[in-house]
Amino acid sequence: MKEIKAVIQPFMLDRVLDALHEIEGLPGVTISEARAVSLERGHYEQIVKIRLEMMVSDHLVDRVSRTILDHAHTGNPGDGGIFILPVEKAISIRTGDTA
Repeated sequence: MKEIKAVIQPFMLDRVLDALHEIEGLPGVTISEARAVSLERGHYEQIVKIRLEMMVSDHLVDRVSRTILDHAHTGNPGDGGIFILPVEKAISIRTGDTA
């Protein structure tokens, strides 16, 4: 199991979510607002971004990350990034089931 974190432009959220909705077996996505600080532009500027977080089975990692990449890409600076991390264990609070 892997955790996929993606930081995207806010105006791309609906497009990305619509595309992720088409992936069977993707249980859900946690969405939060994130603030980034641009250091490349020579001054400190806070930029609002959207952070998506999801736990996915190993066999879905490539499809999910490719979907995010394809639907969040504008080609402009600040498009964001996708981060894939191993998950040692996941426990459902409701059921106590582990994955």
